[in-house]
Amino acid sequence: MKKKSIFISIILLIISINNTLGQISTPRLSPHCVITQEVGFNEITIDYCRPSVKGRVIFGDVVPFGKIWRTGANASTKLKFKDEVIVEGKEVPAGEYTLYTIPEKDEWTIILHTVNTYWGVGKDYNETDDFMRFKVKSTILNHKIETMAIEISDITNNSCYLEIKWDNTLVKFKISTEVEKKVLAEIEDKMKGVSQATYYQAAVYYLENGKDLSKALEWINKSLENNEKFWILRQKSLILAKLGKINEAIEIAEKSKKLALEQNNDEYVILNEKSILEWKAKKK
Repeated sequence: MKKKSIFISIILLIISINNTLGQISTPRLSPHCVITQEVGFNEITIDYCRPSVKGRVIFGDVVPFGKIWRTGANASTKLKFKDEVIVEGKEVPAGEYTLYTIPEKDEWTIILHTVNTYWGVGKDYNETDDFMRFKVKSTILNHKIETMAIEISDITNNSCYLEIKWDNTLVKFKISTEVEKKVLAEIEDKMKGVSQATYYQAAVYYLENGKDLSKALEWINKSLENNEKFWILRQKSLILAKLGKINEAIEIAEKSKKLALEQNNDEYVILNEKSILEWKAKKK
């Protein structure tokens, strides 16, 4: 009896091994995708699976109108923020959320849900666990998106758009991050024991973001003390031009161009030449 039991066990083990060896690996029908995008000081991560059209009618059929959708295939789509963001005017704490949507013909409801363990919508889904809901208009595209895509677009220092595109439909919403407050606070702090490099960075930030140009000029001059570099002079000329001091801007640009020529930096030579021509034309 004991021998028979051992024999049966061996047979079962062989069958199990054969079944395992016989399995064929095939690509997912809806491939998994994870993207992480830097926006200002923040990072936004999207984790989802990408279904394809494959000749089907998508919205209103495969994805019914008026019903909550996982916004992708397989497991629920996840949206993660490294730091706090602002979505549709509401502050959203750092963390991971499930991105659900309710498609309609002309507009969608976007849902950020706090439970992120469901496969799809999940039978235990409870609307009270939503962090927020808001509506956005949908757009009909003039071309087809075969494979669904969730992307981050129109990136600036402190904002971006999250786009959901599939078939001939696009919806998007804005995500803002707090950059200026952090930068200004850091500038203020570092000015206490400031290096010339910090003066330069602060001046360029003020120039590029339309801040106090007189302060930017003060800081760029401090960065130039016993430290004349063509790229620093270039920024000074731009600040002077913004302040309406065209003659001084041209003079500094000429100096920047000369130093760039001496160091074989063609890019800055060309940049300065274009600015000088532009500013001289303004004087006429």
